[in-house]
Amino acid sequence: MATKIRSGQTVLFIGDSITDCGRRAGERPLGGGYVKLFTDLLTIREPAKRVNVINKGIGGDNVIGLRNRWTDDVLRHAPDWLSIKIGINDLHGALNEAHPDPIPPRRYAEAYTEILERTRDALPKCRILLIDPFYLSTERAATSFRRAVLDLLPEYLAVVHRLSRQFDTGLVKTHGLFQKLLKHHEADTFCPEPVHPNATGHLAIAEAVYAAWSR
Repeated sequence: MATKIRSGQTVLFIGDSITDCGRRAGERPLGGGYVKLFTDLLTIREPAKRVNVINKGIGGDNVIGLRNRWTDDVLRHAPDWLSIKIGINDLHGALNEAHPDPIPPRRYAEAYTEILERTRDALPKCRILLIDPFYLSTERAATSFRRAVLDLLPEYLAVVHRLSRQFDTGLVKTHGLFQKLLKHHEADTFCPEPVHPNATGHLAIAEAVYAAWSR
């Protein structure tokens, strides 16, 4: 299996802390998560290729944050391949009654649509991959916060899946991927808490991205 990425092309990843993963601190420039692991997979499986990989993840970001920095962090780099992973901070904010600027599913969809439209207009040949948000939990207690997240998450997933169809993008369903893995392993195998994966969890995402760009 090999990706369709060609030598000389630029691959850009953008998202929140799961994408960032220290890329602006001690793990410069790619971070220590799935972006770096994807790059490692590309290096060892396709060593003849010379690919420019850029990580523009920012911890704590949401879809409005992406929209506000889209020209600087995405369009100016003119990537040939673009991966977008955003949504869990939007969801958390929507559940927080004290949040100053919540982003419920409808607003999430509007902002996400806008950045995809801008990308298609500016970079019509760019191959886009949407990575849906995930939450590593199987909590069933109706009064728990984790259950509230799991109950609302399908609305955000539906937005990403619909936009993938609308804009004819690639799609990685990370939430479904992790829910299948949780049938066989406890959550701590992949994530010390439901949001930020450990090395094993990041490897699962990196493998899924590699496979998506190999089809």
